[in-house]
Amino acid sequence: MRLYHAAPAVRTSGRIAVENVTAHVRSAVESSGIKEGIAVVSVPHTTCGMAVNEDESGLRQDMQRLAARLLSPLADEQRFSHDCVDDNAQAHLTSILLGHSVTLPVSAAALVLGTWQSVFLIEMDGPRNRSLDIRILGE
Repeated sequence: MRLYHAAPAVRTSGRIAVENVTAHVRSAVESSGIKEGIAVVSVPHTTCGMAVNEDESGLRQDMQRLAARLLSPLADEQRFSHDCVDDNAQAHLTSILLGHSVTLPVSAAALVLGTWQSVFLIEMDGPRNRSLDIRILGE
């Protein structure tokens, strides 16, 4: 069993952004030399999430609209407690719903994704410089 680690940087493009990071993950799998195993892709930030879905422009806009709707401001009497610290509680809470990692199979030295699947970092408090944590474990 071997472990390979990569930590590529990603610059997010807006306050709410959907960034396709599939190329980063494929590159890490190719560099790892691992033929069979798993790739765990996580984002070590508390106001981002990870997802696997289709990279179609309309769907990307829909993902951004959904994140924006989840992040829409509450009335003052309903504000979250964390907002008094740095006014981004909903970004933190939305990241809980999305999750911070995805686990994907590696087979024949390649990332295994369905025909339409891509790996996304979803930003909810940007734009920012983010990093991915990619770990490939296998033989």
